[in-house]
Amino acid sequence: MKKLFCMLLTLTLVLSLAACGGDNTGTSSAEPEPASTNDSGAGKTTDGGVITVGIVNNPPSESGYREANVNDFEKVFSAGNGYEAKTFYSLKNDEQLNAAQQFITDGVDYLFISAAETTGWDSVLKSAKEAGIKVFLFDRMIDCDESLYEAAVVSNMENQGKLAVEWLLAQKLDSYKIIHIQGAMGSDAQIGRTNPLNEQVTDGTMELVVQQTATWDEAEAKKIVDSVINSKEAFNIIYAENDGMARGAVAALDEAGITHGINGDVIVMGFDCNTWALEEVLAGNWNYDGQCSPFQAAVIDGMVKTLESGGALSEKVVISEEKGFDAATITQADVDTYGL
Repeated sequence: MKKLFCMLLTLTLVLSLAACGGDNTGTSSAEPEPASTNDSGAGKTTDGGVITVGIVNNPPSESGYREANVNDFEKVFSAGNGYEAKTFYSLKNDEQLNAAQQFITDGVDYLFISAAETTGWDSVLKSAKEAGIKVFLFDRMIDCDESLYEAAVVSNMENQGKLAVEWLLAQKLDSYKIIHIQGAMGSDAQIGRTNPLNEQVTDGTMELVVQQTATWDEAEAKKIVDSVINSKEAFNIIYAENDGMARGAVAALDEAGITHGINGDVIVMGFDCNTWALEEVLAGNWNYDGQCSPFQAAVIDGMVKTLESGGALSEKVVISEEKGFDAATITQADVDTYGL
């Protein structure tokens, strides 16, 4: 009886394991749930997998422009669009370089870079190329061989500076005594917005009362202008390389009772076209604001889709179309359309 009981117990266990599908050869009658996609298929690899990207950028606290730029990339390169995005933000080039190298070590599929400085990137970009990681530059160019990146979707910072200086020359002032407040030194934006002005100074057309960096910071810009005001040195132009620094400069003018804008004693110029800055131009408190578009993510997304489908890119460098806004001609429609 004991032997018969053991045989029956063994048979029962075998039958129960079979009922649980232990041999893994059966098929389920339930249909698999499809992976979620957006209408354009953005970010999906050809086999339906997720694309990993490393994004190296300046921090959103840098300026209103940068906040819009960061938000644009986070929106486009999102999980909902089929991407896994790793991000790193810093104004320091060495920190950006280290982060980019870590993304390469992590094995991302694509690396997107808005460099704090234009130089020092060759080693990292070569490392990415050797690892088979495709690099896109955005917002700013890097001084390197173009074979080290797939494409660049950028602003023409030099042209932004030229447009601003051409506008300034068109004002036909008796003298040009300029407080020049620069952005982060060595960045593409700083170099591009500085060089055309420096050319005029070299030619003797314009005079620099002071040329100093505030590293995009509003409070530092105010300190620079405060210092010039306290020195009693004459000036009639504020040329600030972003809107935040222009606002800091204007705060110093207001505290000192110095008029500015249309019919004022000081011409005020900024860059980036934040909505509030364009409103200052529209009100006549500022004279000029140069556009710098922060929206490059959708263009890069389209390029990634082209590469993922086996296609080739038709353009190496895509330049954003930009212009400047004059207090004498700007409209509310301009503010509504171009304000960030």
